[in-house]
Amino acid sequence: MSTLLERFRLDGQIALVTGASSGIGYHCSMLLASMGAKLAVASRRIDQLESLVQAIEQQGGLAKAFSLDVTKSESIKACFDAIETWGTPSIVVNNAGVSVAKSLLEQTEADWDQVMDTNLKGVWLVATEAARRMVAHKTAGSIINIASILGERQINGVAPYAISKAGVIQTTKTMALELARHDIRVNAILPGYVVTDLNRAFLQSELGEKLRMRIPSRRFSELRDLDGPILLLASDAGKAMSGSTIAVDGAHLVGSL
Repeated sequence: MSTLLERFRLDGQIALVTGASSGIGYHCSMLLASMGAKLAVASRRIDQLESLVQAIEQQGGLAKAFSLDVTKSESIKACFDAIETWGTPSIVVNNAGVSVAKSLLEQTEADWDQVMDTNLKGVWLVATEAARRMVAHKTAGSIINIASILGERQINGVAPYAISKAGVIQTTKTMALELARHDIRVNAILPGYVVTDLNRAFLQSELGEKLRMRIPSRRFSELRDLDGPILLLASDAGKAMSGSTIAVDGAHLVGSL
C-alpha cells in the first residue's frame, strides 16, 4: 500500500501547462516538475519559456517548450502533435487567460472577443483536444481549469473576464459529467487575489490595502497557497474528485456583503 505522500507523486506522467511563461502557470509548472512529472510548457511566444525550462532542468526535472495559441484549434492540435513525441499528457492545467480592465459601457466587441476567445473558448478547445487524445490512447487523466472567484462574484471594471470565468466553471462541470466514463477527471481552481510579479505593485498600494481589508482573512494569497489544491487534483490523492471547484482565496468568496 502506498503512503499518503506517494499518492501525490506524478512520476512518469506528462503534464501540459498553458500560459506557462509567468505567474500561476510558471509556478504550477515548477510544482508539477518537482513531483516527478515531465513538463510540456506552452505559451504564444516560445522564447518566453526558456527561463522556465532552464529552471526545471536545474532542479533535476525534464521540460520542453511548445508554441501554443489557445484561441486557434490548429495551433492546439499542432502543440499536442509535438508533445506526442513524449507521449500523451495525462495532466493538463488550463491556465492561459487575459483581462481587459474597463467599465462595462466602455468595453468593446473586440475586448469581449479577446477575453472570451482566450479564457473560455481556449479552455474548451484545449480540454476537448486533450480529452480526445486521452480517450484514443486509453489514458486516465486530470484536467485542471484555472477559473477565478469572479466566476461566482462580481466587481466593477472586468465584466467580460468575470463572465468568462463563470463559463469556465460550468465548462468544468459539464466536461466532468461526460468524461467520467473515460476515467478523465475535470476540476477547477478558483484563485482569489494571488500576489505575482504582475500585480504586486498594485496590491501593495493604498488601493490594494483597502482591498485586502475586505478579505475575511486579511491576506492576499501567495503562489505557494495553490500547491496543495493543484497537487490534490493532479494526482491520485484526488482520484475521486471530478466536477469540483476549489476556491483559494482566504475566505474572500464567503465574505459578508
